[in-house]
Amino acid sequence: MQGRSIHCPLGTLMSTPESDLLTTPLHALHLELGARMVPFAGYSMPVQYPAGLMAEHLHCRASAALFDVSHMGQLRVTGDDAAAALESVLPIDVIGMADGQQRYGFLTNEHGGILDDLMLTRSEPDWLLIVNAANKVADTALLQSRICHRCSIQPRPELALLALQGPQAVTALARLNPTVTRMSFMTGAAVTLNGAPCFATRSGYTGEDGFEISVPAEQAEALARALLAQPEVRPAGLGARDTLRLEAGLCLHGNDIDAQTTPIEAGLLWAIQKVRRAGGARAGGYPGAAVIDPQIAEGPSRRRVGLSGIDRAPVRPGTPIVSDEGAPLGTVTSGTLAPTVNRPIAIAYLPTAHTALDHEVYAEVRGKRLPMRVSALPFVPHRYVRTPAR
Repeated sequence: MQGRSIHCPLGTLMSTPESDLLTTPLHALHLELGARMVPFAGYSMPVQYPAGLMAEHLHCRASAALFDVSHMGQLRVTGDDAAAALESVLPIDVIGMADGQQRYGFLTNEHGGILDDLMLTRSEPDWLLIVNAANKVADTALLQSRICHRCSIQPRPELALLALQGPQAVTALARLNPTVTRMSFMTGAAVTLNGAPCFATRSGYTGEDGFEISVPAEQAEALARALLAQPEVRPAGLGARDTLRLEAGLCLHGNDIDAQTTPIEAGLLWAIQKVRRAGGARAGGYPGAAVIDPQIAEGPSRRRVGLSGIDRAPVRPGTPIVSDEGAPLGTVTSGTLAPTVNRPIAIAYLPTAHTALDHEVYAEVRGKRLPMRVSALPFVPHRYVRTPAR
């Protein structure tokens, strides 16, 4: 697979002048490793290394890959009223979270649209938020405007963020600190790694087991080198991260979810715990509840679905989807030729009447109609570790 290229469907590639781009603490290491750098969310980021996107993708599925995600936003929320304050802007059960527990959530607008999706971890006495790079300034401003009178919201630009993903990630990381083997999916803990005080969560964006590691910026390169020295670990760029998350059926904000898409349309009802839904003990009280609750009860008019190509031609974001009679149905939001399953896959929104499994629709590509079938998500089964080693 050496050097084999594959289309990278990243949704937030930008044409920012190189001189205006920010860099992460691992920038010099990326250049040393021969990465191809691209503008992404205002940063110069590695899209792939010399082995190529395909090799990086497959290595993550088979072993362990190290990603630099230091462009993401890290926020600390503190204060006695922080949990209730966060529930006023997030439709998830924050108050019921245990120390060390992590949850996926989203910021919503008054129409129920998703302004951003995020990861929230309780680490007594604090709450740790990871938000998307392209939205971190807006997210911080929104939180400060809505809840800063109830709690403190502190951006953490002094921290870097590494993602170690793959079935051998725990083996590699345990050589630096064996206590990580006792962590389970969607939990976090303070750990010392390569002499650095870190906070690690057993989570990620690939569908594989793995960890996201918040580390002081000045110690990030040394930690990355220590991880890359492990025999299981190779570097991977944003291109492989995107194809991995698409195979895992995970949403990319700005492509698959946005301010015009509700969590229910996106198939994210599972992230809204029953206590926050209509009839629950702490129902509503967040922006968009008046739109989201009726969609939970009655169902949305459209839904996010997976699509599998019958032909070999890949289908890219923005491709129209039509019925067998040519009637417009929707648009592809993410799509690629998937390395693991070796076929074209895509995500799109279709009217509910067209979302049954194996229902056939057509992608319009350069004047041709390519048949696709509605498929279950994820395309590749998740391999999260919910029961840790003892």
